[in-house]
Amino acid sequence: MFTGIIEALGKVEQIEKEGSNVHFTFSSPISDELKIDQSVSHNGVCLTVVALSPQQHTLTAIQETLDKSNLGQLKVGDEVNLERAMVAGSRLDGHMVQGHVDTTGLCTKVEGLDGSWYYHFEYEPTPEHLLVDKGSICINGVSLTVVEADKSHFSVAIIPYTFEHTTFKHLQAGHRVNLEFDVIGKYIAKYMAVYGERAGADLLKS
Repeated sequence: MFTGIIEALGKVEQIEKEGSNVHFTFSSPISDELKIDQSVSHNGVCLTVVALSPQQHTLTAIQETLDKSNLGQLKVGDEVNLERAMVAGSRLDGHMVQGHVDTTGLCTKVEGLDGSWYYHFEYEPTPEHLLVDKGSICINGVSLTVVEADKSHFSVAIIPYTFEHTTFKHLQAGHRVNLEFDVIGKYIAKYMAVYGERAGADLLKS
């Protein structure tokens, strides 16, 4: 479990294909603190550390992960957002993030607002992928608040600190991002889909 509060940026140092799997080696300020088998969020994708070397760590992405995220588009030299798993008992500064990417979205526009930025995205909607104004969304591992949302588009506002300390400073129109929707909303949508009108009646009674 993660919070969507980015700890550091990691740089892709090596990409090695093995069958349908891809091994990524990153350098980062936190690599020396990691352990084998530790879960780390990379651009919002929960991956397991499989090897360590001085100031570098290696992870393996299977085909399913590559198909449902933007990791397959990474190149040597690219940067990713890093976050280690949350510690039970600490403050939850972002929102509950599983590190399980639901789908990818496309950045359609970036607006500069004299010190902050609006980023606009489009995505393929499904009944489970719910967004509401002022709700939570995880983009490339970053916990953010939705400014405006409709069926297949939404926008978020980025403050200078987030811009400078995440990969948002590199994000431009046409770039694809990883999206994880609010887990609470996904459970509600699933419950409604399974139980239908009965679920709605039960919720109104409670």
